[in-house]
Amino acid sequence: MRKLFPSLYYHYCDGLLPEQGRIIAVARSEHSDEEFRALVREQAVKHIAEDAFDASRWQAFEHYLSYLKVDAGQAADFALLGQKLDECPEHQRVYYLSTGPSLFAPICEHLAQAGLATATSRIAVEKPLGRNLASARQINAQIGAVFSERQIFRIDHYLGKEPVQNLLALRFGNTLFEPLWNRSTVRNVQITVSEQIGVEGRGEFYDQTGALRDMVQNHLLQLLCIIAMEPPTRDTPDAVRDEKLKVLRALRPLVGAEALANTVRAQYKAGAVNGELAIGYLEEPGVPAASRTETYAALCAHIDNWRWSGVPFFLRTGKRLADRVTEIVINFVP
Repeated sequence: MRKLFPSLYYHYCDGLLPEQGRIIAVARSEHSDEEFRALVREQAVKHIAEDAFDASRWQAFEHYLSYLKVDAGQAADFALLGQKLDECPEHQRVYYLSTGPSLFAPICEHLAQAGLATATSRIAVEKPLGRNLASARQINAQIGAVFSERQIFRIDHYLGKEPVQNLLALRFGNTLFEPLWNRSTVRNVQITVSEQIGVEGRGEFYDQTGALRDMVQNHLLQLLCIIAMEPPTRDTPDAVRDEKLKVLRALRPLVGAEALANTVRAQYKAGAVNGELAIGYLEEPGVPAASRTETYAALCAHIDNWRWSGVPFFLRTGKRLADRVTEIVINFVP
């Protein structure tokens, strides 16, 4: 609600949604189309810039939205989804899985069984992709058993932010920085993504994820890769990906005593946020009373290659912090 529907609304305002397109939302709750549209408006409008919201445009955008009760574990519900899709004008279908990774495989299997995983359809999945390397590989294999690689889009929405996209231009389009971008002149790099909000009603999901999986292993590592990567040989997504992969392979593993010395994990407690009382993480709905899931994570990373050997990269992220900040600080040697 906070990001997806406001983004779709912005797309509508920019003329990027096809006139005959449809957006079908599915979940386990029971709602009529009208009830769902009212719920979306109530929640999504809070996250649309005041000068960008127009009531008449929103009313027109709502006509794209409809709702269907679907349980991801019930194959019969996907037959109903197929009937709903058949009522729509003929368009390419994109299945956007804004769910936990444990549901990716069963959803794909049920789409296939219902005949909905066609050669022209596409599927998008959000991070985190599993809980570790083994589960990520398993999930990739399960999705790949239904959809071809060209049909699969793995989404890290952070990369769509304009400042993040501008980082590549800053790195490689500015000849001033390149001679200074190495261990000889850089003392350390600090990457911070802090939030004032808590888990915002997503306690059950968040407790299975935590700050490391939710933010560090995707958003922050992507930023680290952009800062640390070598110039790509070509201006193509594959070439950029290959250079990022080299950075990840050069990261020094944090195990045993190294992990203890170079990482911090914590949870937020009850306190005041902007003058109002806020509950602690363990009091959030859906969070077990004895949970040890971190809402704050910080680490010191090292990249063992010629450019960055000896330069510490400090990564930190957390919820219920003093400010909402995303920043990258390059500390140069005086």
